[in-house]
Amino acid sequence: MSDDLVPDDLWERVAPLLPPRPLRRHRYPGRLPADDRAALRGIVYVLRKNVSWRDVPAERTGCSGVTAWRRLRDWTEAGVWPRLHEVLLAELRRAGLLDMDDCAIDGSHVRALKRGAHTGPSPVDRARPGSKHHLIVDRHGTPLAVSLTGGNRHDVTQLTPLLDAIPHIRGVRGRPRHRPGRLFADRGYDYDKYRRILRARGITPKVARRGVPHGSGLGKTRWVVERTFAWLHQFKRLRIRYEIRADLHLGLLQLACSIICLRRLRTSF
Repeated sequence: MSDDLVPDDLWERVAPLLPPRPLRRHRYPGRLPADDRAALRGIVYVLRKNVSWRDVPAERTGCSGVTAWRRLRDWTEAGVWPRLHEVLLAELRRAGLLDMDDCAIDGSHVRALKRGAHTGPSPVDRARPGSKHHLIVDRHGTPLAVSLTGGNRHDVTQLTPLLDAIPHIRGVRGRPRHRPGRLFADRGYDYDKYRRILRARGITPKVARRGVPHGSGLGKTRWVVERTFAWLHQFKRLRIRYEIRADLHLGLLQLACSIICLRRLRTSF
């Protein structure tokens, strides 16, 4: 069985976080459940290739697409993906690869073909149903937190929710880190109210001003968030939202963020 979808270093971090399976009956136990690693292969296959769940090749992944979807549902409801992301962020901090002194924030539109929760008329896609990915990253583009809203939500409405979603990142002795030093953002976040909110949290706002000619110099720092969106959209399932359930699409988004963090760990060795 090919493990290019779920290499050992990914599986070693995911396995301890999975909820225990229910005990099988002694009498008439039924069919043996599919292996968890095989189910994760199916999930990652869909995330990368953007095939329908029924078209997941069982001969490559080791389980059916329906089984992979059910495990995605169960593990999402159990909160596996945020905990995996937090584990990897702590490892990055321990390795000295996390720099939260300068962070950047932005949002990106995606079309939502099947509607569902957290969709809305997209102002950049002729009012077609869409969703938004909101992302905050560190100086190197490492994703710290991600959220999902309707396509008609303003980026600035997710500023404080994203800051609140950054986990308390351990990894070194002392107090966990969960607050950026400076936050860089484009003109969509240019509101004095939110500048005051950032300063009250001890964060220095670096937000471009509306009505000011381009060339503020902030692009030298905040381009990393655009690059991270490009990394996320290499996972083809995230380019368009197919999941009706918002929590499942967010779960796939969080899994992709974790894989990006793991890639950064690999390149440091």
